[in-house]
Amino acid sequence: MRAAPRSAGTVRARRARHGRSRPGRCSRVPLREVLNLVHDLNEKNVGVRLLADLLPINTIDEGMGRVAFLLLALFAEMERTFTAERAAHARAVAEAAGRRIGRPADKIEYARLLKGQGTSYGEISAKTGIPKTSLHRYLAEY
Repeated sequence: MRAAPRSAGTVRARRARHGRSRPGRCSRVPLREVLNLVHDLNEKNVGVRLLADLLPINTIDEGMGRVAFLLLALFAEMERTFTAERAAHARAVAEAAGRRIGRPADKIEYARLLKGQGTSYGEISAKTGIPKTSLHRYLAEY
């Protein structure tokens, strides 16, 4: 969520490039930081208005706008928690069934061998099927 300053003590929040429309939905911004942001802005008589949502929420309003904003942040936190729990459960079920989690180790070793021979990331990606962004992560120490 990006914030652009506006007149009369209101901050207009637009949808960020990553498409997350609700406050606190980004995994890097925990609920506590959203609460602190709303509190700090409220102390300075600055409100936050969400433009991307269908609900007209403005935290400068009496109290319900702030409560609605915080509820959206709380729901986003719950959504993140449930997603992490489902992913952990899926990994546990896969491991219990004997399926390997993650990329096959032989492809990573082959990529390391190719990198050691001076092969470019593009060529390694074409030969192994591993995306270049993942190769940068796997081969960071090489």
